[in-house]
Amino acid sequence: MSTTIVPRRRRDPKGGALTALTWIIAIGFFFPVLWMVLTAFKQESDAATRPPTVFFMPTLDQFKAVFDSGIGVPLLNSVFATVISTTLVLVLGVPAAFALSLRPVRKTQDALFFFISTKMLPIVAAIIPLYVIVGRIGMLDNIWTLVILYTAMNLPIAVWMMRSFFLEVPSELLEAAGMDGAGLWTSVREVILPIISPGIAATALICVIFSWNEFFFAVNLTAVNAQTMPVALTGFMSGQGLFWAKLSAASVLAALPVVICGWIAQNKLVRGLSFGAIK
Repeated sequence: MSTTIVPRRRRDPKGGALTALTWIIAIGFFFPVLWMVLTAFKQESDAATRPPTVFFMPTLDQFKAVFDSGIGVPLLNSVFATVISTTLVLVLGVPAAFALSLRPVRKTQDALFFFISTKMLPIVAAIIPLYVIVGRIGMLDNIWTLVILYTAMNLPIAVWMMRSFFLEVPSELLEAAGMDGAGLWTSVREVILPIISPGIAATALICVIFSWNEFFFAVNLTAVNAQTMPVALTGFMSGQGLFWAKLSAASVLAALPVVICGWIAQNKLVRGLSFGAIK
C-alpha cells in the first residue's frame, strides 16, 4: 500500500507580519475604551496622576456618584427615544423597502432619490426652522419631539438598507407561496421576513446607535425634562475642573446599552451587514 506524503505548507512571513500589524492596530483602537473602563473604577486622585496610575484598588464610588447626580432620567429618556423611534422606523421602513424591491411601485428611482435626498441637508441648516416650529407647537423639551426627529433621521437609511436585503430574496418564493394559497401579508410574514431577519437586525442596531448617540437635536431642543445621555455627559465637565473618573463612569454607563444590544444581535449582525453586498 502506497502512502501519499502531503508536503507541509510553509508559513508565509509576510502573512504573520500582517497579522501582527492587524492586532496592533486593533489594540490601538480599543485601548482608549479599555482605559476609560479602567478609569471608571478609580478614585479621582488616581485618575489624575502623571504618569497615569496602572495599579489601583477598584471602587464603585464613581458609579454611585453618577447615579446620585440624577443620571437616571436622561438614561430613561435615551432608552425611550431610541426604542420607540427604532420601532417606528422598522414598522414604516419594512413595507416601504418591500414596495421598492419585490413589488416595485411606479418611479421607484424617484422615490429612492427622495428618501436619500433628505440626508443631504446639514442638520445645522435645519435646526433654526425646527426650533421655531417645535416652539410654536409647544413641543420644546419634550421627548416625543426627539422620537419624531430620530424616526425621520433614520428612516431613509433604513429603507435603503432593507431594500438591498429584500432584493436578495428570489421573487419565485412569493410566487410559490401564492400558489400555495398564501396571501401577500402571509407570504411576507411567514416567508420573506424570516429570510431577511439578519438584515433587519443589522438595520435596527444601526438605528439604535444613531439615535442613542445623537447630540445636536437633543442639546438644542431639550433642557431638563427630555435631556438624553449625550447631553447629560457634558454636565460632568464644569468650571471647577474635569473629573476624569466620574466622567469615565458616566461614559461607561452611556455606552453599555449599545454594547449589550450589539452582543444580543451578534449572531445575526455579521450576516446582516454582508447581506445584499454581493449580487
